[in-house]
Amino acid sequence: MAMLQSPSSSSSFSYKFTYDVFLSFSGTDTRLGFTGNLHKALCDRGIRAFIDDKDLQRGDEITPSLVKAIEDSRIFIPVFSINYASSSFCLDELVHIIHCFTTKGRFVLPIFYGVKPSHVRDQTDSYGKAIAKHKNQFQNKKEKSRDNMERLQKWKMALIQAANLSGYHYNPGRNEYEYDIIKKIVDEVSKKINRSPLYVVDYPVGLKSRLLKLNSLLDVGSDDGICMVGVHGIGGMGKTTLARAIYNFISDQFESICFLHNLRENSEKHGLEHLQEMLIFKTIGQNIKLGDINEGIPIIKHRLQRKKVLLILDDVHELKQLQVLAGGLDWFGPGSRVIITTRDKQLLASHGIERTYEIDKFTGEEALELLRWKAFKNKKIESCYQHILKRAVSYASGLPLALEVVGSNLFGKHVEEWKSTLDRYERIPNKEIQKILKVSFDGLEKDEQSVFLDISCCFKGHKLAEVEDILSAHHGECMKYAIGVLVEKSLIKIGPRHYLTLHDLIECMGKEIVRQESPKEPGKRSRLWFHKDVVEVLEENLGTSQIEIMYLDIPLYEVVNWRGDEFKKMENLKTLISKNSLFSKGPEHLPNSLRVLEWPRYPSQHIPSDFFPRKLSICKLPESNLTSFELHSSLKTFVNLTELNLNKSQCLRQITNVSGLHNLENLSFRHCKNLITIHDSIGLLSKLKILDAEGCSKLKSFPPMKLTSLEQLELSFCESLELFPEILGQMKNIERIILKGTSIEEFPLSFQNLTGLHTLRIWGSGMLRLPGNILLMPSLSDIYAQGCQLLPIQNDELNSIVFSNVQELWLIKCNLPDELLPTLLMWFANVPKLRLINCKILGSNFKILPECIEESLLLSSLIMNCCKYLREVKGIPQNLKYMSALCCESLASSSRSMLQNQELHVARSTEFSMAGTARRVPEWFEHLIKGPSISFWFCNKIPSIALLVVSKSMDDKSLKNQHLLRVIMFVNGDQYFLDERNGVYHIIEHDHTYLYDLHLQDREMKNSILKNEWNYVEVTYENMTMIPILTESGFHILKHEGSMEDVQFTNPFF
Repeated sequence: MAMLQSPSSSSSFSYKFTYDVFLSFSGTDTRLGFTGNLHKALCDRGIRAFIDDKDLQRGDEITPSLVKAIEDSRIFIPVFSINYASSSFCLDELVHIIHCFTTKGRFVLPIFYGVKPSHVRDQTDSYGKAIAKHKNQFQNKKEKSRDNMERLQKWKMALIQAANLSGYHYNPGRNEYEYDIIKKIVDEVSKKINRSPLYVVDYPVGLKSRLLKLNSLLDVGSDDGICMVGVHGIGGMGKTTLARAIYNFISDQFESICFLHNLRENSEKHGLEHLQEMLIFKTIGQNIKLGDINEGIPIIKHRLQRKKVLLILDDVHELKQLQVLAGGLDWFGPGSRVIITTRDKQLLASHGIERTYEIDKFTGEEALELLRWKAFKNKKIESCYQHILKRAVSYASGLPLALEVVGSNLFGKHVEEWKSTLDRYERIPNKEIQKILKVSFDGLEKDEQSVFLDISCCFKGHKLAEVEDILSAHHGECMKYAIGVLVEKSLIKIGPRHYLTLHDLIECMGKEIVRQESPKEPGKRSRLWFHKDVVEVLEENLGTSQIEIMYLDIPLYEVVNWRGDEFKKMENLKTLISKNSLFSKGPEHLPNSLRVLEWPRYPSQHIPSDFFPRKLSICKLPESNLTSFELHSSLKTFVNLTELNLNKSQCLRQITNVSGLHNLENLSFRHCKNLITIHDSIGLLSKLKILDAEGCSKLKSFPPMKLTSLEQLELSFCESLELFPEILGQMKNIERIILKGTSIEEFPLSFQNLTGLHTLRIWGSGMLRLPGNILLMPSLSDIYAQGCQLLPIQNDELNSIVFSNVQELWLIKCNLPDELLPTLLMWFANVPKLRLINCKILGSNFKILPECIEESLLLSSLIMNCCKYLREVKGIPQNLKYMSALCCESLASSSRSMLQNQELHVARSTEFSMAGTARRVPEWFEHLIKGPSISFWFCNKIPSIALLVVSKSMDDKSLKNQHLLRVIMFVNGDQYFLDERNGVYHIIEHDHTYLYDLHLQDREMKNSILKNEWNYVEVTYENMTMIPILTESGFHILKHEGSMEDVQFTNPFF
């Protein structure tokens, strides 16, 4: 048995304060003058104002009782006087005040008494002197040095934030009486505390986190600009509740406030003129009768242009509502905020609103907490309810409205009544929930409603591209716009990896609309998806012409027993999809109305002879029993076919003439392992974009291709394929070819006709001959070859003058003939990235990187990892910045010395890694240290620093090929990976040498760097094994724009 506790977040929404005002001030400056008089004036007006007494100020830091007084106050008035910043007590007070301002929406009204706001903001004059004095005191205290410096930074930030807020500037004795400014302050405070908060909700479960997210978008502390923020989501998600909460949270910070409730209903009942009248009355207090909305626009704009306004427009559903109530940012004064709640995301975009927040559904814990409160109030919960509670939470799917309705309906009922009620809800949705959710559906156009019903009934969880294709074929027009509208109105979502999803109750709403078309007879509905309804209609021959979509996905091993001619009654069936379904026999008839036919394991060896589907666009028959795809006399009836899928049809032995499929764009017959023959007509389909023959292991030849529209060609794992097909004329749309597991040994000379090809990737185990005209391919930029024996085509005249445009060349585990390596370097002299990984020279071992590599003037990245016999590097290209020779165990010490030359690294921003270690670190490194870390300090300009790391194993036998150390950099305690730009760790292996430019100037470290102060940088090596490792590292200053004294390798504070 469990006892209910108060909602965890309820305290955040209590609007009862112990104090109306908290006064923060320097006692020596203003206690007996300005602040004392202000306190009295506030009290005289009945305003509860806190002013500290001396008992609370003992010690260097503020007491818990004073912190509580701050947290229990509604409005803060810091009085910035000459000596305010001299008091650490005052500054700590201000830090807590600003914390309440940023996290709780409290109002801060700064008073600048005898000082300029710029002195406080920029910490100059008396404020600069005070901060400098505090800094010196902290630096002289060795204990808590880091904590004190953080405390100082918080003071400075609090002063900046407070000085940026609107307040009052008063210079004693200059053109204004003190009582006048005190009266202004008291009047403003009085006006704010007289505002009544809105009712939000009885149980504010999950509200705090959403409130803080919305508040961060509003950036209320900035008075410079004006912004509009949209809150969108499906009905019942809590948008209005959140709007009321944010209104209470931040309204004190605005001069004029207005919450216009339920615009959808009120604009229909009373008209937009009435809403304009309400806006004018609530913001400036005047009753103005308007005859037309065009009268209201100039009045609103003129009267609010100079006011700091908070305006909330709740449940906006038409753009016109925004245009007449908040037409532009120039309607309101600096610091104003406009919040719009709506179900329609596009409406926000149409009004130019860029800051939006999609309210998220409840988590499981939040949903359970709210349901418990609604269903049990403050009573004990019997353990027998735990399972049914979880079922109710699952039904509501995180929708607050559903949780409240279900919880209220089940209050005081027994477990069996709960079960019965939930059973009914799952069959027939609750009317109250259905009514709220259906509002968005009713606002759609007819065609948009139809698309929504298609998706909710049949296509939840499908990929967006697949659904677009199917529905475009089904409706005969592009569906991108209609689907976009559904997303904008929060009826559907596009989830991770572009899958379509929608809230479970939205899905139920759509299915219920279709069910109501014919509650008792499924065969008279427009869409069938529930497997029992579909099986009943087929087995009992209850189909009608009303059915347009049939989606069948029945449980495994259940067989549909039918005659095969049941589709004759379904004269308007446009989409037939059968997933994982078994039939007692194949169909004897298919409707000619079909536009989409998807039937995996199609249970017949032939297509019905009377099937003439002139509008069929998509035909997917994977894993079918078809022995041959022959269209014969019906060829002309397939003229609109755009996609044909025969994948994994193991009985398929041949594909005959398909020349009549003029509109075919996607043809796939992958993994048809017994396919032997393909008709030449496949190579002449002018609109074909995708041709997929992967895994056709018995296919020995492929017809010549003149496929001018082809974008994707898949021939991998065609194990018997020995020749790449001839290319008959230019094919400029195919950009990538990947070949794995084929027997192809040679590319034809016509390969160069693939003029749009930019990526060629080949995995093989035998000989591969490359044509010299590969150099002439204008777009080819990426070549990857693995496990091949590369040879030039015999009798191919190579042109030593022509150079390839390839940007990246990968040769992995390739055998390279002695004479070919210089030739390859000549062919690809312009390549910026070269990878020679685990390569061997045919008949011997890859030992020397030839000097001719220096002619590769554009080469910036060279990887030669795992070339175990590489001994000499005879040349280094002049623009090389990244070089890796990991696990090159034979690399000579002379080559390592050349790669660590000072001139090589000082002139460039380099990153070199190589096997082996020198007896000593190069002399040009100024600061050397042994151990798990190395550090330095800098101030003012960020220096350019090179880091050298040498790792030495203590037990060679146990550490072979193990990754040992992870390199991490800390800047003033904030962690950065060594190669933060690529978001990866750097791993160091044993007995290797690494040389890096730390790239400090290139990193986003604004939040870590202290201005005009010493910054501490530490590089650590985290041992990822239990085996001991020795590290030696060094720093060298590559270049520094400031004084060299601004970089120290010892602690500058001692």
